Amino acid sequence: MVLPLIDEHKPKCYLCHMGFENIEKLREHQNVEHKEFFESHENINKREPAPGDVTVF
Repeated sequence: MVLPLIDEHKPKCYLCHMGFENIEKLREHQNVEHKEFFESHENINKREPAPGDVTVF
């Protein structure tokens, strides 16, 4: 029998791989512990058309 190393029903931080009881505790952890990471990657996700995209109205 193979047992999982983590609880699959609990959310896990993808930066430090810590498990949490619910999504609210995960959000709180990420806002406190990994604040610099999220602030530095905040402006990278700009939504704009790629060169050559055709828009149909």
